[in-house]
Parts: sequence; C-alpha cells; structure tokens
Amino acid sequence: MLQLTADQRHRTDELSETYRLLLAACDGALRVELTGRPMTGPGWRRADTLACSVEELVAGESARIAAEHGRVPRTHVAASRALHHYLWSVSLLVSGPWYLQGRIPDLRATDLWIAPADGRLALRPGRWAAGGGAQLRSAVADHLGPVLAAFQPLVKRGPRALWGMAADDLVSGICHLGKLLGEEDHAVEAAAALLPGDTPPFPGAADFRRLTGTGGRTHWTRTRAGCCLYYAIRPDEACVTCPRTGDEERVRRLEA
Repeated sequence: MLQLTADQRHRTDELSETYRLLLAACDGALRVELTGRPMTGPGWRRADTLACSVEELVAGESARIAAEHGRVPRTHVAASRALHHYLWSVSLLVSGPWYLQGRIPDLRATDLWIAPADGRLALRPGRWAAGGGAQLRSAVADHLGPVLAAFQPLVKRGPRALWGMAADDLVSGICHLGKLLGEEDHAVEAAAALLPGDTPPFPGAADFRRLTGTGGRTHWTRTRAGCCLYYAIRPDEACVTCPRTGDEERVRRLEA
C-alpha cells in the first residue's frame, strides 16, 4: 500500500482545505463532494470511464430538464447541457485553487466521479502540481480532451466548437468565483491573462469588454465562443454572454 510522507500528507490536507474554501465560496453552484476514498457504490462513474457512460449522462440530463422545465429536450440539447455542466465544474476544480492560492492542483480523472442521475461530482483531492497559466491550460486540456471526443457524436459539433465551449467554461468559472468574492475586476484580469489568444487547443481570447449602463455604470461582459444551448430550453432566457443576446439586453439583465 502506498505510504505518504508527512510532507505529502500536509500538502494533501492543504489542498483539501482549499477545496473546502472553494466550495463554500461557490455556495452550492459547484456541486462536489470531497471524499477520501473511491466512490465505488452504484450510481457513480469514474471520470476516466466517461467514454462508456456518455449516453447515461445525457439520459440523466434529459430527465432533469424534463422534470424542471416540462419539456423533453432533443438529444443534442441534453448532451450540450450535460457537457457544459461537466466542463464548467471540472475547469473550476482546477482554476479555483489556482485563483485562490496561485497554485495548480493535480486533478486526475481517476480521482473524480460523476453521478449520471443527478450530475453530482465527487472528488478525492490529490496533491499540488507545479506551474503557472500555461500548465493550468494544459491540465484542463488533458482532462477535457477525451471527454469532448466522447460527447462529440451526441452534441453534433466539431472540435473547434467544442474547445470553444471549454474555453468559455474555463473563463466563466473564474469570473463567477471572483464575482462571488466581490473582486470581479481581479477575476476578469486573471481570466484574460489565462486566455490571451493563440493558446491552442482553446480558440481565441477571453475578449472581455465593458458595457455602459444607467448612470454611467459599467459592466464586464464577453461573447461566448461556443453555445451551451440553454436558449433551446428557455428561449426567453438566453445566457447573458450568448451571441443571441444583444448588448442592450445584456445591460438590462446585468442591472436587474
């Protein structure tokens, strides 16, 4: 059995505490259970086996959408929503500790599980890894590459569009966390530095811009590179960053 040194145990405990701080800051938006053991019970699927569980994940998402919104979505819509949930959650599990502590966690697919029935995630925290922004992008890309390939036949989009979704969720997770912490400007700066453009496989840059609202107030916004298809479920409630949402509507909703 693997024996950890005292220093390794300390680093693992420190990362676990950082994840607890992250989950508390997200206040339920990031649904992750921290665990010290493998999730071997029924209903859990390990992240490195998602290629065999994609249809099950999509079926679970379809059932949740039908229960919440009263309509059964088309398969590619349910697949896009399930993929968006996974991309956003996993990206924040890497970028959140980086944003809070300036360090990157070693997030292994063998230490992450998802429950297709309700979309919950379970994480067995590992150790800190070394590196900065380039290493963070690499860590996220290495984890998400096989997931995007597994979902591609069901979402019916090409690799560039899928990596656009991944870029959007990497950026939006950081900004969501920063906004919750009352430091949106800092989060926008961090996200923009992380995706400045010309950083394959992520297409394009974060491309934030400011909109002017009432009384001269300004608001950060951007236009998503890849669509999460929420508008297909609630046509009147497209995402604020959706290409279908005009700037006037964005300001109205940001100030609501």
